[in-house]
Amino acid sequence: MTSAHSSTLSRARRTVTAVMAAGVVFVAAVSLAACSSDPLADQYRAGSGKNYIAGDGSVTEIAPENRGEPIDFSGTTIDDELLASKDLVGQVVVVNFWYAGCAPCRQEAPDLEAVNQAQVATGAPVTFVGINVRDQAATAASFNSTFGISYPTLTDQNGSIQLAFSSSVPPNAVPTTLILDAQGRVAARILGALADRSILTTLIDSVVAETTS
Repeated sequence: MTSAHSSTLSRARRTVTAVMAAGVVFVAAVSLAACSSDPLADQYRAGSGKNYIAGDGSVTEIAPENRGEPIDFSGTTIDDELLASKDLVGQVVVVNFWYAGCAPCRQEAPDLEAVNQAQVATGAPVTFVGINVRDQAATAASFNSTFGISYPTLTDQNGSIQLAFSSSVPPNAVPTTLILDAQGRVAARILGALADRSILTTLIDSVVAETTS
């Protein structure tokens, strides 16, 4: 074997070794990223609400004495009607943040409407309101028609309604469902898709009981 040929083989072996080592480092980095704890996720699971992450389905209930100020919001529905929180005082209000391209939003839509209809049937002082965070009114209306959503939906492309709820709803945690008490204060929160309609029903019934007791 010539010296030149030997040198070429040596360089080739070094190149292959370097590529393999880089691959090992990359795989290790991906594995660590997948397994390591996300501090922001941990904060939301703890209900601290300090930062913004996507919802993980966690449920938080807030005792009456620990609730903040009433949420003041207003907007125009997809039917071009004005709706304001001041018009809902005395009602327990279920507020759902969603958009049409959100798969979990589509997943939970039938359950939300089913719980809404059940509350209507009982005559309970409960009102559902959808907050569409991204779509034009026509797109939101098409979604509601597809899933049979009968309660009003406000469009919030400019983010003003989300801003009013910013202390309770991380901007990218869609869907998120809040239950406001009769004073308009956040009494419960579901970050992420509703896992079971019975969860929402139980939360609503608990807050309604405060109002009617």
